[in-house]
Amino acid sequence: MDNWDEIRTAFQVARMGTVSSAAEVLGVHHATVIRHIDSLEKRLGEKLFQRHARGYTATEAGRDLLAVAQSAEDQFIQLSNRIKDHGQTVTGELVITAIADISRQLSDVLMQFQQEYPNITLRFLTGQRLFRLDYGEAHVAIRAGSAPSEPDYVVQPFLTMKHALYAAPSYAAAHGLPQTDADLAQHRFVVNDDIESRAPFSLWLRNLVPVEALSYRATEPAPLYDAICAGAGLGFMSRVAAQQFPDLIEVFPPRPEWSANLWLVTHVDLHRTLKVQRLLTHIKKAAAEWQTL
Repeated sequence: MDNWDEIRTAFQVARMGTVSSAAEVLGVHHATVIRHIDSLEKRLGEKLFQRHARGYTATEAGRDLLAVAQSAEDQFIQLSNRIKDHGQTVTGELVITAIADISRQLSDVLMQFQQEYPNITLRFLTGQRLFRLDYGEAHVAIRAGSAPSEPDYVVQPFLTMKHALYAAPSYAAAHGLPQTDADLAQHRFVVNDDIESRAPFSLWLRNLVPVEALSYRATEPAPLYDAICAGAGLGFMSRVAAQQFPDLIEVFPPRPEWSANLWLVTHVDLHRTLKVQRLLTHIKKAAAEWQTL
């Protein structure tokens, strides 16, 4: 059947018993109701109603059709309720994407969230690709840099990442440590493989040291941190990430020009769902603690 509007109209006529009552329920003119009934009967080649002074009564063919229509309406109501429930329960899949720099700490936070809401299946996505919330690729994103400007995104300040310069004790023993900015050119550094990285501390460092000093490079935070801890060179790390490496030496403490802003981003269509709101509350609490580092 290719015209559900006509079936819906016939269902309401049978339920209400009159054209005028069905028109009122449907919010259409009574002439539209009559047109739909006539068209449906012509399409099926059967009379669906007996017309009489008191209104319309379904024929046997009409009762068969309307039983199917009633079943369809019941299923649509159940589906609608299930969809509404999805937005008001903390269940199902929840996808969060974030910069890898805080993946270790965020994993702890997400684990605690899942312990509180065990019916949630968490997917934590990191990497270089920018996941699209408007394409449904994630429910919540933690983005670095300038605030996202997509019109359908809800963007909230999340955290100002304070970066410091670190060294392993083995590097300090072998090469000493810089005391001033002028000493940096005499040292080796562990840096991102993207030599044109726009990270604030990367821009700052490239203005002070020769490119030859950027001697150990990697694409992801984890191998960069491993190299710093192994003594391959000095390297920048957020104080949040540095918590997991207590043996590292903080060579230079954080400076404002090395900081990076993080943003909490959701899509407007999902922002108010209960599971997204509960997750946002949970990770904002953690971010408040990280901000004190």
